[in-house]
Amino acid sequence: MSHKHAKLVAAAVAVLACVLVPAVVAAPSQAVPNVGRDPAVIREWNAIAVRTIATENATPVPASPLYFAFTSIAMHDAVATIEGGFEPYTELPRPHANASPEVAAATAAHHVLKYYFPNSAANLDADYAAFLADVPNGVGRVHGTRVGEDAAAAIIALRVDDGRGDPHPLLAEPDIGVWRPTPDLLLPMAVPWLGFVDPLVIDSATQFAPPGPDPVDSAAYAVDFNEVKEKGALNGSTRTDDETATAVFWTANPVAQYHAVMRAETAQRGYDIGETARAFALLGTSMGDTQISCWRAKFDEAYWRPITAVHEADGDGNDATTADTEWKALRETPPYPDYTSGHGCVTGSASEVFGYLFGADTIDIVVPSTVQDRPDRPFATSTALDDETMDARIWLGFHFRKAMTDANALGHTVAGHVIANTFQAVG
Repeated sequence: MSHKHAKLVAAAVAVLACVLVPAVVAAPSQAVPNVGRDPAVIREWNAIAVRTIATENATPVPASPLYFAFTSIAMHDAVATIEGGFEPYTELPRPHANASPEVAAATAAHHVLKYYFPNSAANLDADYAAFLADVPNGVGRVHGTRVGEDAAAAIIALRVDDGRGDPHPLLAEPDIGVWRPTPDLLLPMAVPWLGFVDPLVIDSATQFAPPGPDPVDSAAYAVDFNEVKEKGALNGSTRTDDETATAVFWTANPVAQYHAVMRAETAQRGYDIGETARAFALLGTSMGDTQISCWRAKFDEAYWRPITAVHEADGDGNDATTADTEWKALRETPPYPDYTSGHGCVTGSASEVFGYLFGADTIDIVVPSTVQDRPDRPFATSTALDDETMDARIWLGFHFRKAMTDANALGHTVAGHVIANTFQAVG
């Protein structure tokens, strides 16, 4: 941990004492403490995080990995400080003897989510009270609460003034190859500040900057242009019925989908509480830093979407492209530039983490469906997951292929860096 991190963490409890709601705990009443270690607590609070972040507060999907990262880091640090096994992200005070890692994890998640999402305070308090109702009074509960409070305070202190929400409007002048608000909604770029947020692990948003999109007058661009024009059209597409079904499946929130995968897999594979907390910390942190990198590329490149490119192809200087001013994508184009794909970045990072934990050639996961009449989809390998999601966004008419391949590679690279440098096994 850096000297800056150590100073901030040392002051965190004092700074945030008036913000975080202290838990009311009874005095120890038993000689033998209950120090429950059920890993289900990590999965339960991850599901609560999905409800809080995505459902109740409708956090924009691209920015949501940040808040999953904060929550999962706090839970990991709370557990690791008590159980050992993996290095924490922040250096917490030494835990009290016999602290319960279950209580510590639940307390950390509750406090982090309540701090960032005060509108959900009543539901979070009810969840926390229900959890504590099953925990016997004693030193395990008392000391676990204190560790969880410390873990929450530490990550909150580290993320003060980290750039979230700062004004960074994209003001690129409309031109050939340059992004502008897309029909029909014509909305400005969503969460343009995301690419300027302080990363969690990587050095900067541009440390692993992708190579950039193809010039619009190039042969490679024409290949990608004609692929998305033919396969991604709302009307007259060359998509098969199965390709259309696959494309629609991947219109769901991928961040929530991949967290659901991790809940299922850590349970089925018998991960203990430390391993489970670490798995979610790796997933959340990898997706968080990947989205920061991805959004910086979107902002810096400001590359146009296929719908704009097809409408204005007569002026792109490329003899291998032709315009169609009536062309529409299969679904409404999201309000931000093409390069790189946010979905591709999220998938690449999740795929790298799944491959690291479960084996890239044997991930054997099932991605749940949240789209009506679309069944869950199994994937035997990381490559199968990567390939299908890249195709799907082209079949939706959202992206040129280079935006997908470079995004997926960026996700793998950033996640690989997180895995190699954070939450390492110790002891």
